[in-house]
Amino acid sequence: MKRISKVVMLMLGDACCIIFAYILALLMRFEFIVTNSQFVSYLDVFIGAALGLVAVKLATYWVGGLYNSLWKYAGSEELVKVLFVTGIGNALAITYLQFSQQYLPRGVNGMVLLIDIILIGGLRMGYRMIREYIYPGKFNVTHGRKDKSVQESMRETVMGGSDYIRVMMVGAGDAGASMIKEIKLHPEYRKKIVVAIDDDKNKQGSRILGVKIAGGRRDIRRIARKYGVDEIIIAIPSAQQSEIRDIAEECSKTRCKVQILPGLIDLINETVTINKLRDIDIEDLLGRETVKVNLRAISGYLEGRIVMVTGGGGSIGSELCRQICRFRPRRVVAVDIYENTIFELANEIQGKFPDVEFDIVIGSVRDYERMEGVFQRYKPHVVFHAAAHKHVPLMEANPREAIVNNIQGTKNMLDLAEKYAVSKFVLISTDKAVNPTNVMGATKRVGEMMLQEKSAHSRTNYAAVRFGNVLGSNGSVIPIFREQIAHGGPVTVTHPEICRYFMTIPEAIQLVIQAGAMAEGGEIFILDMGDPVKIMDLAEKLIRLSGFEPRKDIEIRITGLRPGEKLYEELLLDEEGIRATTHDKIFVGHPVDPSPALSRLLEQPDGLQESIREILGKTDEEAKRWLMDLVPNYNPEVSPVNEGEEN
Repeated sequence: MKRISKVVMLMLGDACCIIFAYILALLMRFEFIVTNSQFVSYLDVFIGAALGLVAVKLATYWVGGLYNSLWKYAGSEELVKVLFVTGIGNALAITYLQFSQQYLPRGVNGMVLLIDIILIGGLRMGYRMIREYIYPGKFNVTHGRKDKSVQESMRETVMGGSDYIRVMMVGAGDAGASMIKEIKLHPEYRKKIVVAIDDDKNKQGSRILGVKIAGGRRDIRRIARKYGVDEIIIAIPSAQQSEIRDIAEECSKTRCKVQILPGLIDLINETVTINKLRDIDIEDLLGRETVKVNLRAISGYLEGRIVMVTGGGGSIGSELCRQICRFRPRRVVAVDIYENTIFELANEIQGKFPDVEFDIVIGSVRDYERMEGVFQRYKPHVVFHAAAHKHVPLMEANPREAIVNNIQGTKNMLDLAEKYAVSKFVLISTDKAVNPTNVMGATKRVGEMMLQEKSAHSRTNYAAVRFGNVLGSNGSVIPIFREQIAHGGPVTVTHPEICRYFMTIPEAIQLVIQAGAMAEGGEIFILDMGDPVKIMDLAEKLIRLSGFEPRKDIEIRITGLRPGEKLYEELLLDEEGIRATTHDKIFVGHPVDPSPALSRLLEQPDGLQESIREILGKTDEEAKRWLMDLVPNYNPEVSPVNEGEEN
């Protein structure tokens, strides 16, 4: 109904313009002398023929497509259409006058054509100008050039070196119109928009900048096949994550490469250009709606405080720093042993949060004296301990290194937090700590047990947060798959049935910060990771979204489980149980007493440190047996080496 009403209003406007054009042409022909008898006579002729003239011209405009374009995006193509259609309309109007034996001066017919072009075209362009005035610069178009990637070059080979890439635009709104203009203005992109998609029923069947809007999201696969589409661009920056996920799922059913504009929050004060496009990610397919956090509770323990983040240069630690800065802490102290990434983070933080004091400390959490100096200098109120060795295969081959960093380093931070009266201490843990089958998971489980033991007799509020794989983190499966696809494959999957829980980095970090606000002491918070996802499904979808066919264009190779890995991860020990919290995505596992072996070591002054020093002089197998004593449910024999592999 909305579209019909717009068409009716436009037709009424055109009818007024047609009538005005004839009257103005007559006035101009007789030099605006309204008492001239000839003027009066021809005016009577026009009045008698007005209804027929208007009907002929409106019918011509309808057939010529002047009522099925989205005129708020009117451009040069629409103006050319106005010139052509009004010319035909005037020719048919003259023919109508001849057949009805009604005549107007020849000069009047010529002037009417010019006035029609001005009024009919001006009505449409005026609508766009008024809209631009009301919403100035909402989506601007600027020029840019994008270098050809290895993946694009490879796609050219697959496509047989065609002259241009046939593109489907998903989203016929402001961003979609801007993107269509950008592509049309720059033939060097070698792209051609052949069809558009929009769920708005009022837009379907219309044209946007000359491109037909052929259907909604459920029609993507059919329309892509019908129009021979090579590439799909999703240009709906205002869409919710669930909507993007739904559209991306439909796109993944095609053999088209898929790109997407970032969300509105990323486009504020920026222009829409092809350079803003990014490849669709598995994150877009798995993403959930924005996590809701209790801003008041979070601000209460972070605002105006000194916050320390260990492992601050890593993918988890760096995102922690970014999001903590949003809550106006007095100072953020980022600790990391690797200087390059944390240096880049410091530059980013200083640009985005100039009012936050951001200090870098280069040092290792395993060095007690160095870390004590840091605590003495900064006296942090809150500590997020994210520093750890996390790569399962590497730690399986270097168990003593994992023990020193993940156990000794965590013990140092727990002790220093108590000694220097830290208010809250949050340990970043992992689902691999549950019934661990690898060294990394076992060392993280020891860290959880040490934290709960420390919490039982300390004024510091200790808590751990346990979650699964984080999409896009350093060394995670998605970046590996992207690189493999860019090089033409093969994509390596460790086992056809291997499953993992996934969460985006921002989502995980927001829940970590929220859990810190909820911590009362000794809890292990478990984040709701949704349903587990098969790694094979991820690989196939990412290949399709890159414009290739799995196993045909890109090989998928099964490589076999690596030592210590299992097919399915767990988030909870049987004895922990679970209870809900005030946040629907955060749960709490009940505390579990440390193992007898670990309790004995923790009861002795420097008992754990002495035991670790002894282990460093022994073999890797002896180090693993030592871990088995500390973590009774650590069973490295569960996952055979030769069945498959996790990425």
